[in-house]
Amino acid sequence: MRNSARAALAALALLLAGVGAAQAATQAAQVAAVPNRGLKVVPLTLVTGAGEHRYRVEVAATPAQQATGMMYRRKVPAGTGMLFPVNPPRSASFWMSNTWVSLDLIFIGADRRVLSIAANAVPLSESLIDSGGPVIAVLELAGGEAARIGLRPGDKVRW
Repeated sequence: MRNSARAALAALALLLAGVGAAQAATQAAQVAAVPNRGLKVVPLTLVTGAGEHRYRVEVAATPAQQATGMMYRRKVPAGTGMLFPVNPPRSASFWMSNTWVSLDLIFIGADRRVLSIAANAVPLSESLIDSGGPVIAVLELAGGEAARIGLRPGDKVRW
């Protein structure tokens, strides 16, 4: 569920429960501003010319999990990220609305190789970031991580 829809539903529920409009709006905004929690975590390896780089990534599997993604997080701990499976394969677009940290978006083709990389995406930007072709997944890592490990289009991704 998109963040605005979640906030509207939370506000309506609070209003129906007898909470005043101003308080309902404030509480709804707080409900809407909750990061994803409790997602399945899987190992993921990026294979570059410099070697293998291992991560533990959360999987945003459902539409609601994918709509929230890494929004509202204050940091991305080293060695972690978030994987967004795309099924069936298709072009994908992301934005950084309500995302407070810079991210590298790694678009993964059907051959499980890096199709493209959007490095250091600008926090809070609503500009669309396009995959540049059909993908089976999108990986989000901390901004600058792709450059740090030397990740390039064509590199392998295993999970």
